[in-house]
Order: sequence, then structure tokens, then C-alpha cells
Amino acid sequence: MAEFDFERVADPEFFEENRIPPHSDHMYFEDMKALEANESDFRFSLNGNWKFFYTDNFDAAIKDFYKKDYDCHGWKDIRVPACVEMEGYGKKQYVNTQYPWDGHEDVKPGEVPKIYNPVSHYTKYFTLPESMKKGPVCICFEGVESAVALFLNGHYIGYSEDTFTPSEFDLTEFIDRKGENKLSAFVFKYSAGSWCEDQDFFRFSGIFRDVYLYTVPSLHVNDMKVITELDDDYKDAGLIVELNLSAPAKAEIVLSHQMEEIISETRSLKQEETLKFKVKNPLKWSAEAPNLYTLMVKLKDKQGKTVEIATDSVGFRRFELIDNIMCLNGKRIVFKGVNRHEFSSDKGRAIGKDEITKDLITMKRNNINAVRTCHYPNQTYFYRLCDALGLYVIDETNLETHGTWDPIMRKLRPVSYAVPGDRPEYTEAVLNRLRNMYERDKNHPCILLWSLGNESFGGKNMKKMYDAIKKWDKTRLVHYEGVVNDNRYPDTTDVYSTMYVTVEALKEHLKKDRTKPAISCEYTHAMGNSCGGMYIYTDYTDSEPLYQGGFIWDYIDQSLTAFTRSGKEYQAYGGDFDDRPNDGSFSGNGICYGKDRDPSPKMQEVKYNYSPIRISFTKNKMVIKNNSLFKNTADYDCRLIVEHDGEYVLSMKQTYAVPPLSEKKFDIPDIMPDIPGENVLTVSFVLREPELWADAGHEIAFGQLISGKRVQKPHSMASMKVTHGMCNLGVRGDGFEALFSESTGGLVSYVYGGKELIKRAPKPNFWRPMTENDMANLLPFRAGQWKIASMYLTHKYTAKNGMVMYDPYRITEDKESVSIEYTYHLPTKPAKDCKLTYTVYADGVIDVKLEMDKSAEIGELPEFSVLFTFDAALSNMRWYGLGPEETYIDKNHAKLSVYRGKVTDNMAKYLVPQECGNKTGVRYAELTDDTGRGIRFDGESLSLSVLPYSPHEIDCATHSFELPETDYTYARVGLAQMGIAGDDTWGARTKPEHMINNNKKLVLKFSFCGC
Repeated sequence: MAEFDFERVADPEFFEENRIPPHSDHMYFEDMKALEANESDFRFSLNGNWKFFYTDNFDAAIKDFYKKDYDCHGWKDIRVPACVEMEGYGKKQYVNTQYPWDGHEDVKPGEVPKIYNPVSHYTKYFTLPESMKKGPVCICFEGVESAVALFLNGHYIGYSEDTFTPSEFDLTEFIDRKGENKLSAFVFKYSAGSWCEDQDFFRFSGIFRDVYLYTVPSLHVNDMKVITELDDDYKDAGLIVELNLSAPAKAEIVLSHQMEEIISETRSLKQEETLKFKVKNPLKWSAEAPNLYTLMVKLKDKQGKTVEIATDSVGFRRFELIDNIMCLNGKRIVFKGVNRHEFSSDKGRAIGKDEITKDLITMKRNNINAVRTCHYPNQTYFYRLCDALGLYVIDETNLETHGTWDPIMRKLRPVSYAVPGDRPEYTEAVLNRLRNMYERDKNHPCILLWSLGNESFGGKNMKKMYDAIKKWDKTRLVHYEGVVNDNRYPDTTDVYSTMYVTVEALKEHLKKDRTKPAISCEYTHAMGNSCGGMYIYTDYTDSEPLYQGGFIWDYIDQSLTAFTRSGKEYQAYGGDFDDRPNDGSFSGNGICYGKDRDPSPKMQEVKYNYSPIRISFTKNKMVIKNNSLFKNTADYDCRLIVEHDGEYVLSMKQTYAVPPLSEKKFDIPDIMPDIPGENVLTVSFVLREPELWADAGHEIAFGQLISGKRVQKPHSMASMKVTHGMCNLGVRGDGFEALFSESTGGLVSYVYGGKELIKRAPKPNFWRPMTENDMANLLPFRAGQWKIASMYLTHKYTAKNGMVMYDPYRITEDKESVSIEYTYHLPTKPAKDCKLTYTVYADGVIDVKLEMDKSAEIGELPEFSVLFTFDAALSNMRWYGLGPEETYIDKNHAKLSVYRGKVTDNMAKYLVPQECGNKTGVRYAELTDDTGRGIRFDGESLSLSVLPYSPHEIDCATHSFELPETDYTYARVGLAQMGIAGDDTWGARTKPEHMINNNKKLVLKFSFCGC
């Protein structure tokens, strides 16, 4: 056998050789016992330890290691499946739009890097199990990055690219059925296929999905295509089953639902056969009710013995355009979606079933109804679970070439540079990638749209892909966003799809062109503290029928577990592995954390905005709007909970029937207490029965009616002594003492119950730690004076004689209180002052008022607050306000109630430390140590941030481990904080309606007291 030609790896026209044609991912078993156990002797796993050798490039590769007499037993072991880089070889590298070799080597399409292009040498020694001693023997690699050349017992078997679809080969000719076999593979990190795999992700290589041998019996279903056709009333259905058999056979066809047979027929089948059945009023499949039927094709030999049972799930549904609107079973659909990478912080691309399951269950629990597979096909298990749980899927071809058209947009290269573009050498390769996805996934009811790829510009090849998939499948629509950048072939997509386009821009487009429905295939960029203003998009789906939702970028942080020199674990991102080039923390865009896959605080806003039920209140009516397509609100329990000033009063259960896609008004139950104070009625819809993804009682939606106003507790009358010192003013009462310094310029001591609570004098604060959105839109450049003002404001000034003087505080006394007013000068241009006034009462309560005249000329104001510094022992927090997760003016959809937690809980685990943990609508908050002693703040609707770090400490850290030891608890008690934005993280600003209006005088009022 001739040696494998390494030069062909760079050839875009050489993308597979001897590969078994793609086919459906249906299961097949030898009998019912194997089917029920979901275990089959037809398959033999090769997962586990393989022998492994690694080289940095082709020249260093061992060209003959696959030969039978080359002994690899002494090599090191590597796990399969696994990413080579996660096993200690090569470099982990994160890049977004640029190709990983950019700047290192001058590589053009049709070439691959030569200096650094690792070659992994894999060898597996095995003997066949008894069940495979006869019949054909094939092998399936579910996923190999980016290309594999395979050998068995010294013989070349074949070659395959396309990282994310199965590579299957027939080993029968060279298999040793009695003795030991040597299976060997070259796995290339970069191949011609790598030009088509420039996705926004960590760049890995290796055998990262399951590998197994399989055999097929004498009668076998090679391929199965299942089509369901609903009539125009969406009632009765036709079931079409197209079969490709290994040979003609007699077959029993059974369609069942929950053990009840709907169809049971025996037929003689040709090798190519199309079966048609009528199914009367089947249960329909949707994300709301994912009703699945089981199809079995039992192939029998001439003696009537069952040789094989091929089986697949069937979901009856119809997806189509009606008046240019996407409809499922006749109803306008709205995608409440996310983009999702297959990614694990500990395993890289080698994600397991447990992680997939957790992801999809988390989505369902948070009202997410759709997933776009960014930007490649996922494992088969993912689609099966989406079928069962009920999630709509945009299945995306393994194609992204961002790095080739980005220079076109920057006028650095001509349009002809684009890959695949108009290049004929890439035509068959991209059609092959599309076909691989389609053939494997075609029977999954969860898939509503095929996507031709992501961010790969336009051109003839994309149009050819569109034409091909429309020929193969007439039951789904086709999505492709890239034509917005190259609109020479606008009919390359059935949907007008955009990324990060504002609602205003979408409105302008739909005014001019209403020929296609619109979606945001990527929107509300969830990088760090983000998702602000998301509701503007979701509200738009209610008012514009042609706008049919979007997909958040993205689901999970791409972060990798790493350790500092001292052994401290942290989550790492681009650049932390000395990877150059890299795109830094841009890998962290998830609404879930990478490490544990748990929701981040952003999920609270996502769940509310994606809720299928909206509850609002008029003067005397409760309005329930049901946005579900098929589910009546009567299918849920409705819980009514009443709280008075944050304290539980009563609860009751009710049923409200609102049909799908309709709205009804109901009388508000007369259950609110008729006493002074603030009453809150929470109306909550919860699951009545358990689902696969949640227990009964899981909340789907809520709304709140707030009435009345908290009654402020009057000050208790007591004696109070005021001491006027030379430099300080002291106020002493029963159980407390406060000390105000004229020279230092603030409240320097507050002792309550014999305990000093103040560690540093409270100061006016105008700064919040910068978010990644802030940094991206250059907020520090526009508003940086407010940071300086927060750090260096002073009550001092320089007199004409050059002496540094201080403004004296101003004292006002009466019988019940004493007020101390400080004037602070801010180092801004133009110069600005603010006033901070403390009013002390005999019961130890201190009122605080911060005032500042209009200041818009200085720049956007990030925050208007007073910063307190306490001992870190005040580590417990209890507040009456919105929660439980962080809230901001532009992501404020949370419940008003009383919550408890640790101060450290407010420190979100964003990859880059940044502003987090804020609470809006705060009526009161208590910070206490473990004995229950501490301080309480009261106000009407405060913005409150309590963190173990100051804003400036957080600003200085780029990783969690760079934050200092926790010595203090910092409380920023504020009037407001600007919104955190989230349309994108490369320039989009906080929307004007979510800013602090500092074009007018600002006044903050609250009080505090020891507790």
C-alpha cells in the first residue's frame, strides 16, 4: 500500500475518501430484548485508552507508525474521547474571527500551516467480540477535529474531514477476526477543512466524540426517512417512510404511542421502498407538548424470524410559511432561543450526556424554547433529547469562514477572497458538509430550520447549498444570515436573519420589506454582566407578527478550568494559556457559568422575558395574556400570594382559563389586607403535574400588584447629647454614638450597641466597576472623570495664599435632631460640588441626603450613591426589594419580596470581575455578622450594591484570583445606577432611557441605624 499523501490534506477538493455515505441516525437492534435494554451486540465501543504520539507538524510525523510491525505498545496512553489539548498536548487557543495561525504563517486558502500543524498519532489494539466474528465490520468516529486518515493492520482505509458529523468506514476487508487488530489514525489539527471551521470557540484537535465498531445483520435498514404531513386542518396526518434496505425483505411496520399500537402492518419490501400511512388525529408535536410516537421496522428472514428492529421517534407536526409568517401546526411561532456551543470547562469539546441533559433541562426550566446549534451539528443525543423535552432547533452546518470575509468588509481583500464564496474548489466540500448533517438528522421533529452555516459571507456556493437542501427536504425552512453582508443571492435564505441589529433597525427593514419573516439569530450579547434591554426585543415580538424572536449569544461560558502557581483554581479564557493570537474573555458570553453549568444571574431576566404568560393589572382588573401556541393557562395551577411590608400574609390556589394566543381580564381577588403599609399580590403560574424537566410546582410565570406604601417607623423620643469639639462633633444617645470630623470631612465613627460599625468615612460615589459592555463602548473615556471624582473628591481647597484649607461642616440643631452638612469638591472639568448631609436622631437613626446640581456636561453618570465601608464580618444580607438575583434599570424583571443571602453571593462568577450584584427597588436592607448585629438601611426605592470589594479593586482585576483577600464589606447605597446594556459588546451603549438623567439636580435620601 502506498503511503498516505500528506500534501492532500491542504486540498479543499480532497475532503473524504472511502467514507461510508451519510445516513439517518435511527437505532437498530437484534430483538425486542436488546431494544428495551437499549444495548446491542451490533455495536462495540472503542472508547477508553489509546496509544498516542504527538508531533508539532507533518515533517516530524512518524509516517509508517500504522504498519503492523511497528510496535506502539510503549507509547503513552490518551483517553478517547478527549481533546488533545485538554490531555496536555499542544496549546489551548481561543480566537473568534481570526484564524489561529494569523500572523505566524502566511497561509492562504488551499494551504495549511507547516511550522505548527500538530499531527496526533492514535493506535488502538483490539480483538473482535464474538458477536462480530461474522458479517461486515465497520467503524464510526462520531467526531474528529479536524481530519482523520485511518489505517487497519497496515492498510490504508480512508480519510475524512468535517469535524462534527460521523466519519464511518468499512473495515471488513482487512479485519483479523481471530487475533489482535491494530487500528491507527493520523489526526490533523489543521486541514483544508479548517478554513471552513473558523467558529468563535477554543481551537482543539483530536478524537473528541465516541468511537465504536458496528456490524449489520443480513437484512438491514441502511437509511430511513420519516415525513409527517398534516392536513390543512392540522388534524389528520399522513406518515411517509422511505426505506433503503440491504436487500428485499418482509417487514412488520409498527407505529405506537405509549405502548398502544396505532399502525401494525406486515409487507414485502423492495430494497428501495416508500411506505404511506394515514394516521387519524394523532397527538401533535411541539415544544409545549412534545408528543412522540415510536416507529419500528421489523425485518424478517424467510423463516419469519426477526433479524433486525430499526426504530426511530416520530413527531407529527407541520412547519411552514403562512402569509410570510413561520407557523407550527398553523400557529405563529416565536423563538425564545439561545445559541449553544458543545463545550465543557473540564473536557473542552468532549462533552458528555450528563452535561447535555443538564443544559436542556435548565433551558426548559427557564422558558427557553429553541436552540441554534452554533455553528455545527451536535451529538445525536442532543437532538433525541430535544425531541423528548420539547425544544425547537435550528440545525447548523459545520461552516464558518469569518476570517476570510472580515478583511473583505475592511477593504483589505476583494470579494473573490471569500470562502466558500464563488470558489469552485469549495463547492463539493460545503455541499458534503450540508449533506452529512441533513442525512443524519433529517428525522428529528425538533429541527424546524436547516442553517447553511454561520458568518460565511454569500456567493454561488451558499446559493447551491440552499438549492440542494430545498430539493432534499420540502418540510422545513432554510436559514442563513450571511447574505446581509453579501446580498448578490438574496434567495439563499427563507428568513431575514440578523445579528445584533437594534429593534429600531428591524422596524425600518420591515417597513420596506415584508416578504420574509425576521429573526435575530444572535442578539442580547450575554458577555459578563449583560442582557440589559432584552425586553425591548421580546416585547417587539408581541407587536410585529413578522418578527419571530431570537437566539441569545450564547448559552454557556467557554471557560477552561486552570490553576495559578499557588494552586488556586479559576476559570481561564483566551490568552491565559499563552495562546497568541487570542480574543481574550470574548469566550465568556454565556447565561450559564462554564464550570458548573449553573445559570448566572442573567437567567432571571431571560426567564421572565421568555415567559409564555404575561400578568398585568389595571385599576381593578387582572389581565392574563397567554402567548402559548397550544396550551391553555388552565393547564397550570395559579398561586396567589399576599405579603404585607415583606411579611407573608396568605396564599391560595386558583385556576384561570385563558386559551392559547388570547387575553382575558379577571377581577382581582379581594384578599389584600386593609391596613396601612405596602401590600404585594404575587400571581404565579406553576406546573400542575411533573414534567421530564421539572417537578410539579415549578414556576413558569409571575406578575405582581403592588399597592399602598410602607409606613415609616416614627423616631422614638429619647435624650441625646451633642458635643462640639475643636475638630469633631459628637452625638451620643441611648446605645449609640456618632462622631463627625470637620478636618477629615465625614462620619468617622458610628458605634451602636458598643460596636464600631464604620471602617472608613462614607463618601459620595459616582462610579460602578466597569462591565465588559462599558469597556467596549468606551464609557471610561467618556465618564472617567466620575471615577476620579469618586476616588479623590475632597472637602478641602487651596486658598489664594497657597495654603490647603478645608470647608467647615455646617451644623443645624433642634430639639429632636442635629444635622451635619459637608460640601465636597469634585476634581472634574468643569468643577462641581456635591453636598452630603447627615441628620442624627436620638434613637440612633441617621438620615442621609446627597445632593448634586446638574452635571451632564461632565459625562454620563454611572452611579449616584454613598459608599460605606464595613468590617467583612458583616457578611450576611437581608433585603426587602427586587430579587433574588441582581437587578438593574434595564433588567429589572424580578419579584419584590424579602430575601436573604451572603454578601459573597452577590459577587457573580463572571470571567472578568466587573459590576455585579446590584439590587433595585430596595425598601430596606440589613447587613449583619453571624451574631445578628450590624446595620440597617431604609429608603423608598434604593439601588443597593453590597460586595466584598470596592469598585476600584474590581476594576483592577482581570481574573477572580487577582482580587484581594476579603477584609471589608462595601455597601453602595444609591439613587440609581445606569443600565448595563447588552445589545453587543463592541460598541453598543446603554440606552438613553436607562441612563441617570444628570441634566437635572439629583437628590438621594435614605437612613441607617445599627441593629
